[in-house]
Amino acid sequence: MSDRTNEQRKLEPRCGSEEQNNPLLTKAQSLRTSSSTESENSIPYMDRLSDSSITANISANSSNSNNTSYEQILMEDNATRALTKAGGQRNIHVPIFIHVNENGKRCNVDRPTRLQISEYSENERGTPEMLDNVDSIGRNLRRNSISLPMGIDAVDFEGLRLKYQMQDQDALSEEGKSDSRGESINDDICNSVTFTVPERSTSSVNQKEEESDDEELFSSARRKNRDPFRNRRRASIAPLPSLRLNSKEMLASDYDTHSLASNQASITSVNSLASLLREKMNMIRKKKHETKDYKIKIFVTLLFFIIVFLIGYAYVTYHREILTRSYFDKIKFSSLDRTFSILSHEDKEVIRGNLGLSISSDSIPFYCLEDHRKNDGSVCLEWNGIARLYMNFQNMNVFRCYNIQWQALGSGIYPTDCYELKRDNGLWFGGGYTKGMEWSLSSANFDYAPFGSGDAKVQQFGNGVKRYFINSIGVAMQIDDRTPLHIAVNQTENRFCLRARNDNFTFVNQLTEFPELSYKICTTEDMRSLHMLMTQQSLWDGLKESDIYTLHTLIEEPVWKIPYQSEITSINETTIYNYSEEVIAMGFMRLGHILVNEFWQKNIGDFTVDEERFPTLKDTIEVLHRRGFKIVLTIQPFISTDSPNFKDAVKNKLLIYERHSERSIPALTRYKSSSSAGVLDITNNSSIPWLTEKLERLKSDYQVDSFYLDLGTGYNLPHYYQCRMTLHNPDMYAKIFTNSMESVGFIGVSSASVVPKPPIFLSTPPINSSWQGLRELLTVVLNCGINGYPFVLPGAIGGDYFVNRTLKKMVSFYSLGQPELAEQELFIRWMQLMTFMPSMQFSHLPSEYKSDYIIDQTKELMTIRQKIVTPLLKKYLSESMNEGLPLVRPLWMLDPHDPSCLLVNDEFSIGEELIVAPILEADSEEREVYLPQGVWKDGIDGSLRKGSRWMHNYKVPKDKIAHFIKMPDNTRF
Repeated sequence: MSDRTNEQRKLEPRCGSEEQNNPLLTKAQSLRTSSSTESENSIPYMDRLSDSSITANISANSSNSNNTSYEQILMEDNATRALTKAGGQRNIHVPIFIHVNENGKRCNVDRPTRLQISEYSENERGTPEMLDNVDSIGRNLRRNSISLPMGIDAVDFEGLRLKYQMQDQDALSEEGKSDSRGESINDDICNSVTFTVPERSTSSVNQKEEESDDEELFSSARRKNRDPFRNRRRASIAPLPSLRLNSKEMLASDYDTHSLASNQASITSVNSLASLLREKMNMIRKKKHETKDYKIKIFVTLLFFIIVFLIGYAYVTYHREILTRSYFDKIKFSSLDRTFSILSHEDKEVIRGNLGLSISSDSIPFYCLEDHRKNDGSVCLEWNGIARLYMNFQNMNVFRCYNIQWQALGSGIYPTDCYELKRDNGLWFGGGYTKGMEWSLSSANFDYAPFGSGDAKVQQFGNGVKRYFINSIGVAMQIDDRTPLHIAVNQTENRFCLRARNDNFTFVNQLTEFPELSYKICTTEDMRSLHMLMTQQSLWDGLKESDIYTLHTLIEEPVWKIPYQSEITSINETTIYNYSEEVIAMGFMRLGHILVNEFWQKNIGDFTVDEERFPTLKDTIEVLHRRGFKIVLTIQPFISTDSPNFKDAVKNKLLIYERHSERSIPALTRYKSSSSAGVLDITNNSSIPWLTEKLERLKSDYQVDSFYLDLGTGYNLPHYYQCRMTLHNPDMYAKIFTNSMESVGFIGVSSASVVPKPPIFLSTPPINSSWQGLRELLTVVLNCGINGYPFVLPGAIGGDYFVNRTLKKMVSFYSLGQPELAEQELFIRWMQLMTFMPSMQFSHLPSEYKSDYIIDQTKELMTIRQKIVTPLLKKYLSESMNEGLPLVRPLWMLDPHDPSCLLVNDEFSIGEELIVAPILEADSEEREVYLPQGVWKDGIDGSLRKGSRWMHNYKVPKDKIAHFIKMPDNTRF
C-alpha cells in the first residue's frame, strides 16, 4: 500500500482554494451536500456504484467549469472514455484519482498515463482493499439502480463478482444479456477515494448510451448555473452479476434472461425512438425557420418595390400637378407633357387628351410675345420655332365652349391633338358613316385619313360628312372648315386624333403658310341638348310656300325612279309612260315624283332633251301632271367631251382647269356613263348664269317640276383640279353649287358637307341589292341624322345595283344599271324598313312579282305609313327644321342616360313616339328588342310593353315589322 501511496503522490497535483478549483460550488450547494451525506450513506453499494461513471464525469467537469470551456470538457471526457474502453478491452481496471486537500477540499482529477494504468492493473487486480472504501462513495448521487436482495453481504457479493469476471468471454457473448461496466467515480466530499468496478461490454446499446451521455454533457455545459448533479437519469439499468434467492444462486445470465432483457430492449428502443423523434423535430423546426425566413424575404422585397413605386408615382404626380395650370377655371393644361382636360360644372373630368403630339417632350413653352397675342382674351403659348397655341373660352350659361387653335411655325410640323376614345362608357358619334359601316366612331379603327366625302367602298368616309363629333357623356367637337383635317381612330391606344396636314388632293390648297388646327369643344350635362346646340340652324329662312309643299309631298308620296340599264338608250319616252301606267294600275299607291336619271340627254352635259328618244316628252309630261305625278330630271355638273356644251365651256373658261397650267386647259375626269368629262367651275361667276339659263329653259319648255342634283363626291373631281376661287377642300364645291343653284329647285343632292336648305334631301349612296346592303342602309340613315341631316332620301327598295364581288374602285366609276328583281323576302323586309323612313323610293314595282302575297303586304305597309308614320313625320318636321334634330333618330336621343340605348344600332325612332325594330337578316322571324323607359303599345298584337328592358326572342312574322307606339305616362296595365 506504501508503493501505491507513493504512486498516488506522484500523480497528486497541488490543490488550490475552493474558489479556484470549484467556483461554481456555492454555499447553498455545500449545505445541500452536507445535509444529504447521512442519508446517502445508507444507500447500498450497487445502488451507488451504478451511477458512478456519470457522477465522476460531471463532478470533474463542474469543478473546472469556470476556467474550462465546453470543448475542453468534451475532450477530457472523451479521453476518459477512451481509457476506460481500453481497460475494458484488456480486462483491466482503470483508476481515476481524485485528490482532496487536508481541509477536505476537492481537487482536480488526474488522468493516469498508460504506464501507470498498466502497473496499477498488474498490482491491484482483484484486491479486496478497494471494498473498504465502498461505503464512502456515491454520496449526493441520484439513485438509478436496483437494490441488492436482502441477506447478502459485501464479501459474498464480491465473491460472486469475481466469479462472474472469471467466466469465459465467449460464454458471456452467447449469454449476451448484459455486462457490468467499471467506471471511476469521484466525490466532492473531503475524503479522497480511488476505486474500480468491472467494465461493461461494449455493445451497440452501450455505444448509443455513450452518445446520449455526450449530449447530456453538452447540455450540462451550456447550463452552467444549474446544479451539476441534477442531470437526466441514466437510460439503462445495470444488470446484477449474481443473486442469491432462497439460498439458491442465480447467475446474471439467468436473471437477465428472465427479468432484464426485456427492460434493456425496451429502454434501448425508447432511446432510439426518442432520438429519431428529436432529429425529426429539429428538421421540422429548421424547415419552419427557413420557411419563415423565405416569407420574410419575399415580404420585405415586395414592400421595398411598393415603396419605390409609390414614391415614384407621388413624385411624377406632384410635378405634373405643379406644372398643370388651370385656364378659364375649367381647363387644365400641363405645359410639360401637354395633357389637356376639361371639367364639368361639378368639377368632374369629362374629356382628356394630349395636345401637340408633334412637339418633342423636352420642348418648354413660354408666353407669346405681345405681337402674337390676340385681343379676345385668349391664352397664348409658344414653343420656339415649332408651334403656337391659343386657348379661349365662351360661357353660354348651361353650355361651356372652348376654342383650341394651333399654328405650325415651320415646315414638316403637323399639329396633332388626341383625345380618349372611350371614357366612362361614352361613345363618339358623328363625322359621317365610315368605310367599315360602324355604328359608332368608337368602334372604328383606321389610320390618319383626309376628312372628306367619298365612296365608303373605297375611301374612309361616305357621301355625307360634317366636321362635327359628339360624345355620349356630354362633349361635342366642331372643327373649322379651313383646317386641313385628317382623322385617325386607334382602338389599341384608345385615341381619337385630329391632325392638320396638307396633301396632294383633298387639301392641296394651302390656305395658310403652315398648317393650322382649329376647333371648338362644348360641354353640357345633356347629350341631346348639346346636339341641338351644335346642329341648331333655322331652316325656315327664305323658304317659299312651294318649298314647303314639295317637302310635304316628299314625305307623303313615294319617289318613282324609272328603271334603267347601263346603256343610255335604255330609257325613252315610252318607258316613262308605261311605268306610270303600272303605278296607277296597282290602285292603292299614292302618286308622287317620277325621277328620271341623266339619260334624258343625248350626251351628259347637254342640258337639252334628246328629241330622238323623247319626241313628245312635253305632251307626256302634261299627261302625267293631269294624273297627279311630278316630273324630276337628274342633272350633273359634268360635261362630256362629246357634248356641244363642252366646246362652249372651254371657250368661255367655264370648266375647272388643270393645276399649274393655263386656264384654257380643262381638267378631265370620269363619272358613271361618261368616260371623259369636264367639270363646270361653279366658282366662276359666269358659270352660274350659264347653267341657270339652260335649266330654266327646260322647266319652261317641258314643265319640269324640279331637279335632282347628282354631284358625285369630292373624289369625283379631277385629281389636279383648280377652280377660279381657291377651295378649302373638294366638299366646298358641292356646298357652293347647292347654295348657288337653289332657286332652280332641287329635291335631292347626292353628297353634302353642310345641311342643304329644304326641301332638299340628302340621298343615300348607291346600295347593293343584298341583305348586307339592307343593314348598311339603316346605318347610313342613322349616321346622317346624327350628323345633323334631318331629311334623308334612301335609295330604291331592293337596292340600286347588284354586284356579287368587291369593287376596287368607286361605284360611280362604273356604269351600273338597275338590278334585277330581288328575292321576295328581301324585297318585303326592305319595303318594311322603308315604310318608316322620311321618304320612300321605288324602282321595281311590287306588281312585277305577280304575287298576291306581295301586293297584300304592300297594301298593309302603305296603310301603316299613311295612318301612323306620315302624321308623326309631319309633326316632328318643325322641330327638325328649328333644332336640327333628325326625323329618324337613334334610341339614345330618346334617353341619352340609358347605356343600352347607346349600344342599340338596329332600332330607331320617329320623333319620340314610335320605335321600329326591323328584321335585317335572311330567314329570321325573331330578334332582340329594347324599349326605352315608358309604356309602349305593341304594333303587332296591341299589347302593352313596359320600357327600360329587353325583350328576348321577340317573334316577328315575315309579314310583320316590329313597331311600338308610345303611350301616355299615366297608362296603367
